Order: sequence, then structure tokens, then C-alpha cells
Amino acid sequence: MDAIVKKLTTEPRRPSQEDAEAAVRTLLLWAGDDPEREGLIDTPARVAKSFRELFAGYHADIEEVLGRTFEEVGGYKDMVLVRDIPFHSHCEHHMLPVIGKAHVGYLPDGRVLGLSKIARIVDVFAKRLQTQENMTAQIAQAIDETLRPKGVAVFVEAEHMCMAMRGIQKSGSTTLTTTFKGAFDGNAAEQVRFMTMVRG
Repeated sequence: MDAIVKKLTTEPRRPSQEDAEAAVRTLLLWAGDDPEREGLIDTPARVAKSFRELFAGYHADIEEVLGRTFEEVGGYKDMVLVRDIPFHSHCEHHMLPVIGKAHVGYLPDGRVLGLSKIARIVDVFAKRLQTQENMTAQIAQAIDETLRPKGVAVFVEAEHMCMAMRGIQKSGSTTLTTTFKGAFDGNAAEQVRFMTMVRG
């Protein structure tokens, strides 16, 4: 499994805005269009700007995103589940969209996370070039390392445009991936309970 990459510390020289726009112009020419025509004249700048947003996860600090935890939980020990977290990502092989939902659960060990933090950590890893398998494992590992709960379960379901728009062209196909850590790992009963809660 690839490392989590909390924040790129030894970044190579980052191309300038002008470099990025020139690359987009080259791709437009390669595709067979004219980057100087009216409809495309501002496209390179727009694409460069959108890339900053779409791939913002590379510059996120995991510890900062997950933030502080809370210990006043009134003795709560059962599963915490945030389900149906929508995300948009891009596959690292074709740079085409991956659209889906993540379901994240954990068994607290005296501390809990703010619920919005779970949705944010999904976004951090979604906003990178990804494989779904790696993203699923990264979400689980980040929560496990930060919170140290009794167990973590992550279930991701998504449609990959690289499968729907090109190649085999099978629109509507969904890929499902799971990662189980701690009390969920190898425990069929806990895994079934998690999946039952996810499916409602």
C-alpha cells in the first residue's frame, strides 16, 4: 500500500501558472482543436485554476484536518458511523473522474472525532490522483493513526469514468472496496454489523 503522504515536504519545482496554461494549450492542439478560438481562449486559465481545487488534497496536513479529539463522551463505547459521504476524485491512470460515496465507522476508545472531520478526511484523499483501493486504505489508516480507536471500518462505492467513458464503456458499473482495522479486522460479526448499519 502506498504511504499516506501527509504533506509533500520535498516538493519538486512547481510549474508556474503560465507553464500549466501552456500545457493545456498543447493538449487542446493535440486533441485537434484551436486554443485561440473564442470558446477556448480562456480555457487554459480555467483548467489550471480548477486543478488547484480538484487536487487540493496534496497540500493538506492530516493532523490539522482531523484536529483535536473529544474525551467527554459520557462513556459511549459503541460504533460511530458517518455514511453516504459524497466525493469526487480522479483515477491516477487516466485522470478521469471517480464519483462515489464513502462510509466510515469506528469504535471509540475514550475519544471521538468531530463528525465533520471524517467527511473532511475523505475529501483530502479524494482530492488527489487515486486508485479507489488506496484511497479506502488511506482513510482508515489516517483515522487509526490519529484517533487510536479500537477499530476502524471504511467502505467506498464509486463509479469510474475511465470505465464508463472509454475502454470497455460500461456506464453504471460500481466498484466496492473495504478496509477493516483493529476490532473489525477478521471479525465477521463486527463487519456484518458495520455493513448492516451502512445499508440502513
